[in-house]
Amino acid sequence: MKIFMTSANSPRALYSYLLLGLIFILALAACAPKGGPVKETMVEDTLTLTQWLDEQFEIELQFSPIGMTFLGRKARYSELDSTTYESFSEKMAWKSASAKEMQRRFDRDQLSNDERLSYDLWLYQLEQMREADAFFYDGLVFEQMNGIQSFAPTFLINFHRVEDEGDMLAYIERVKAIKKLMGESIANASKSATKGVVSPVFALDGTIKQAEKVISGQPFDSTSENRSALWADMHKEIQALQDSGTINAETAERLTIDARAALINYLLPAYNDIIQWAESEKARAPAVVTGVGKRAGGKAYYNYRLRNQTTTDLTADEIHQIGLEEVARLRQEMEVIKRETEFDGTLAEFFEYIRNGKWNYYPDTDEGRQAYIDDATSAIEGIKSELPNYFGLLPKADLVVKRVEPFRERDGAAQHYYPGTPDGSRPGTYYAHLSDMTAMPKNQLEVIAYHEGLPGHHMQISIAQELEGVPQFRTQARFTAYSEGWGLYSEYLAKEIPGTYTDPYQDFGRLTGEIWRSIRLVVDTGLHSQNWTEQEAIDYFAANSPEPLESIRSEIQRYIVMPGQATTYKIGMLKILELRAMAKKQLGENFDIAAFHDVILGGGALPLPLLERRVAEWISSY
Repeated sequence: MKIFMTSANSPRALYSYLLLGLIFILALAACAPKGGPVKETMVEDTLTLTQWLDEQFEIELQFSPIGMTFLGRKARYSELDSTTYESFSEKMAWKSASAKEMQRRFDRDQLSNDERLSYDLWLYQLEQMREADAFFYDGLVFEQMNGIQSFAPTFLINFHRVEDEGDMLAYIERVKAIKKLMGESIANASKSATKGVVSPVFALDGTIKQAEKVISGQPFDSTSENRSALWADMHKEIQALQDSGTINAETAERLTIDARAALINYLLPAYNDIIQWAESEKARAPAVVTGVGKRAGGKAYYNYRLRNQTTTDLTADEIHQIGLEEVARLRQEMEVIKRETEFDGTLAEFFEYIRNGKWNYYPDTDEGRQAYIDDATSAIEGIKSELPNYFGLLPKADLVVKRVEPFRERDGAAQHYYPGTPDGSRPGTYYAHLSDMTAMPKNQLEVIAYHEGLPGHHMQISIAQELEGVPQFRTQARFTAYSEGWGLYSEYLAKEIPGTYTDPYQDFGRLTGEIWRSIRLVVDTGLHSQNWTEQEAIDYFAANSPEPLESIRSEIQRYIVMPGQATTYKIGMLKILELRAMAKKQLGENFDIAAFHDVILGGGALPLPLLERRVAEWISSY
């Protein structure tokens, strides 16, 4: 994933790729309810741990109107979350009190294995918040990947459901609330800047470009022939209510006037403030772009990010070395496929052949873009019938493939996944950036579809949300190393499933995906721990991958603004493969691949040490 979710660099911001997702847990960690902390309703001592944690989750959920909307609920439907440090502190104080109460009520030694897992995970989330506290102002608020400026309209357009007049009124109030949200975010970013947390020019330019797109078109520009994305969506929702007979023409006109006023009087000045702030920040931007390691406190911040993202104690040097070794191993596998295609030349020349071959790209036209969506959908449908042979647990939720909205689409940006609702009323969505089809090689279509869709993110997150018999907070937990590790493992697993990667170029695309994640270990640590420049990282990437140069540049800029996140994919995959090898060795002929996958997916997302413990307990149960 990328899954998506809140800012990957700070617990205060609301968005990051739900990538890898993360939106819900970190959104909860960043916000407080109106009127101060929520007081816990007294519960009976006879509650089981699972029942008690469900009570706690309902209280925790009240801290985040956005989190409730993601779950398909309409409570506090007219509100957005707060991004202030004070809000974060209130939430952390509540979580600390809840953890103490849990320890008082329940004797861990008397719990079952699965209950202990829930108990420990609740404490683990608290410890993550406590460690994040010291680094609240160390991440970027506005940047080209996950900035709040792109999250706000994305959230309203895709997740705020309108079924009656009240829902539309709530939509309008949320548009108004964006002004306060952006004001808090600018204040946070300004305080970060005083600590030396300075955005590179490309991140500021990306922020400005996205903000300008949000406020382009009607009603902001009366001479434009096009509506802005938000105005188009609000107009569509009002029209749908009128067409269905839910509201009359008079009500529709009033809602339209109010929606336009909210956009002009609240959203427009908020986005102009963002643009002005970003333009003024350019004077601070470094001439040579590198990672966070050189700035004051940057080393400690990066080490924290590695612990937080990988859920391990691996050091930057250890991760760097793992990456070097994996890149070397995968280059050898690529040599094998190069020989299989009878290509006469070096591996570097083969990279260029694939990178620059017109045969490997769809037309840069609307027809080409639709062909990509159709073929990605077909790849997902093709693998679906084989999944019962490899999994006992299967997702109930549907999946759709869509193009990213124009206001946040970027040339060469990575594809990503947004979860659906637990009840299946909103399907999961695999989003593709299709503004530049020369950055979308055909031979990587399959592997990306498996990663984002089935058996990757959609399968893992949908199964987690549909779990029964575990505390609800576990069905919504997000740990990037687990989720992205599963996504990368899914690319590997797909090769074992009949009907996939049927020609050597598609299989080379699979290896391209895996070496890409191995390269990340090298360049992320290189940038943030070894003071590599942006160009040095680009050069290393290009020397070891046929990825289009536009995609490579976009990737490196992503790693610069999201320290540590890119290391999670390979670290998580290696752990899952290690656990699979351990299970096969210890269980011998009793090993069953479907049962193993159900153990990995059947407990929800977990930090890697807790996942290892769950697998070990499963093995010992035989």
